[in-house]
Amino acid sequence: MPDHSPETPPALDWRDGVLPISTQFDDPYFSLANGLDETRHVFLAGNDLPQRFRTGFHIAELGFGTGLNLLATLLAVGDTRVRYTSFEAYPMAAPDIARALQAFPEAAAVAEDFLTQWAQGLRRFQLGPIAVEVIVGDARATLPAWGGRADAWYLDGFSPAKNPELWTEELMAEVAAHTAPGGTFATYTAAGFVRRGLQAARFAVERRKGHGHKRHMATGKLLE
Repeated sequence: MPDHSPETPPALDWRDGVLPISTQFDDPYFSLANGLDETRHVFLAGNDLPQRFRTGFHIAELGFGTGLNLLATLLAVGDTRVRYTSFEAYPMAAPDIARALQAFPEAAAVAEDFLTQWAQGLRRFQLGPIAVEVIVGDARATLPAWGGRADAWYLDGFSPAKNPELWTEELMAEVAAHTAPGGTFATYTAAGFVRRGLQAARFAVERRKGHGHKRHMATGKLLE
């Protein structure tokens, strides 16, 4: 049975007809300078994936957006059965996701099953070898209530300058509390207050070269 939740879709503007911009946060959902490559550089390589994939490996994400990170994971995971939990306050409608993904033919080519289930209202579904759950609501409330622990985090909220609520020290502490021993995070931002919040939450934080023109990103591993 479809897992229906009360949802508020985001208000969108479309730059050049292809790039969705959140009007609430005045921030794009991805980079047109090859957002799929950026996902692979930041979230996959930043978490040492796909090398760490194993049966039962659990990815969690702040900011589901267009599902591009999920599809990049699907392209990388092979046949390994993993779990993927994402926290999203404003889930996009399926037609908007489909429109956005046209910018990335490789991702769009594997998106049909995802889009079909998403359009049916499913927020918990199977996508190939990936068991997906998208938890709808404000992560400041939904993450503390979550019973899971992730082996790798994709921290992909809107820019900390535009959406600071998703990068607070309190929320980073919840990320750590829901991370398995030896678990990791990766994020496109290297903002000082974000790195300090993650360090305060007991992550060993490393600043790395960002993707493309972006100077830096951040990764880290939970300390024992």
